[in-house]
Amino acid sequence: MTILVIARHTFKEAVRDRILYLLLFFSALSIVLARVMAVLTVGDRVKVVKDVGLASIAFFGALMAILIGTGLVYKEIEKRTIFTLISKPIRRVEFLLGKYLGLIWTLAVMLTAMTAIYLVVVFLHTFTVEFRMVLAVLFIFFELILLTAVAILFSSFSTPILSSLFALSFYLIGHFSWSLETLINKTPPGTRRTLLKVLYAVLPDLENFNIKTEVVQNLPLPAGLWLGALGYSVIYTAFVLILAVWIFRRRDFI
Repeated sequence: MTILVIARHTFKEAVRDRILYLLLFFSALSIVLARVMAVLTVGDRVKVVKDVGLASIAFFGALMAILIGTGLVYKEIEKRTIFTLISKPIRRVEFLLGKYLGLIWTLAVMLTAMTAIYLVVVFLHTFTVEFRMVLAVLFIFFELILLTAVAILFSSFSTPILSSLFALSFYLIGHFSWSLETLINKTPPGTRRTLLKVLYAVLPDLENFNIKTEVVQNLPLPAGLWLGALGYSVIYTAFVLILAVWIFRRRDFI
């Protein structure tokens, strides 16, 4: 119950943040301008609109998770309201999970708004409701569930600027970790290859949530793909949140 109360308060606080609406505006603008890009592009214009639109939702959704998430805990410390909260019968784990769920709630609303704009733009090109696009957005949400946990983790012990840089690095590494696999295959057996394998296993693989190409190109999706992506998101998110709670419980605010 306490977690839900904190989550509701976090949601109300987040939706008043101007950065959120600024990012929503630029996301909508990017989705709409995809029509202009399609006209100037040689090839299938509909596919360009779909691809650019999904990429915009993914990118600006990630920015929302990072920029809002990395400041959630720090704001409470800066305003000194954290002392009032921890003096009450509220455990730190409840505080942190409440903040996390509140931000997830906020992102779900923002993602729904961006998806609605996106579907309208696609409809103006195809005159059909592309429900398959919603599946790609669902995978983007799986990614944001994990990215939000990472933002909360860094926010629990660092400043917003550093936390944003750390979270952004996590996001970029997660989408380029596939290059490590290529490097592993080209590295001869030995200590170096073992270390690369360990690094590859630890680093996130956010490409598990990227099905934009398959959806836009109308390619068949492997059976159980969504279940695997959801499982990866939940397990990795749980690990990150446990680490965040462990760090936050040992932090001294005095």
